[in-house]
Amino acid sequence: MVKRVRLRDLGITIGRYETGAYNAITDIHGVKVGHTTLSKKYAGDRVVQTGVSAILPHSDNLFQEKVLGSSYVINGFGKTIGTIQLQELGVIESPILLTNTLSVPAVSEGTIRYLLDQNPQIGDTTGTVNVIVGECNDGYLNDIRGLHVRSEHAIQAIQFAKSGIVEEGCVGAGTGMSCLGFKGGVGTSSRIASFGEQTYTVGALVVSNFGEKKDLRIPGGGLLHLSEEEGKMPDGSIMIILATDAPLNERQLGRLAKRAAFGLCRTGSYAAHGSGDIVIAFSTAHRIPHELPPNQGNITYSIMREDGIWISQLFEMTVDAVEEAIWNSICMATTTEGNKGRVREAIPYNILLGSSS
Repeated sequence: MVKRVRLRDLGITIGRYETGAYNAITDIHGVKVGHTTLSKKYAGDRVVQTGVSAILPHSDNLFQEKVLGSSYVINGFGKTIGTIQLQELGVIESPILLTNTLSVPAVSEGTIRYLLDQNPQIGDTTGTVNVIVGECNDGYLNDIRGLHVRSEHAIQAIQFAKSGIVEEGCVGAGTGMSCLGFKGGVGTSSRIASFGEQTYTVGALVVSNFGEKKDLRIPGGGLLHLSEEEGKMPDGSIMIILATDAPLNERQLGRLAKRAAFGLCRTGSYAAHGSGDIVIAFSTAHRIPHELPPNQGNITYSIMREDGIWISQLFEMTVDAVEEAIWNSICMATTTEGNKGRVREAIPYNILLGSSS
């Protein structure tokens, strides 16, 4: 078996910016990622290939210390929870959870239970909590009708979250996903650059589940015109999570989220009719307290100037990080046997090096 490696290990780089130490969303200080992976064969041809992934903007109590955030819908064929309030109020007050389409309710319950345990006042002496859950349809490889993800799996993913190296490929929410006709999954990447006397980082984490072989565009190149052996697949989806330590407000984060679409389309996506393509972005630069003293009416914080090169530089870093995160999700994924005898092959690396033979 060929050892699975990341895109840069193949000698392929994207863009002109350096990566962070881990080339991951966890290069933003305080951000953690955790996975719960469910992979099991039952009698007959039933196979479970699914899971949950959790992204924590910081390690403290997110309900009490919120971060600024936004979301952007590239194509709305998705079943996310929490993005309406996120757009209205511009804050994230829970871990961000990703899973399969039919497991969104169970994962939402688990996330709520986790936050209720942390915060006895929720729903009692203060308001309720807005949890954020995103999804992709892994029903090609996973027995999705079995509803195998339970609320405790969401709690485990949150509790397992850690900084540093992020597991990629067939883990967590990416366990049963397919991308561009090959095995997809979880991928991550980051970019770091100087802004005057400051240094800021942009990180992306994706769960890739879109496209067919005919759509694949090699990094920095064009279409390879690969044939598709199977019949037409569902259009699929992608969840894209962006993090930065740059001091952006919620409106600026919305602008950043829109740029993720350019990194996505570089890989071959055109946001097909049935593809749920959703972006969630947050900044760790400021924390918004849940409660303020009665006599304090204002919160003061600084934001990045928006009249030129700095904000454009962040946009470019975002596009590059998203593109590379998608390729890492594919490069790190292994050939997977799934439900009803279906198999999704890992991508042969020679394809990414410009040869379809």
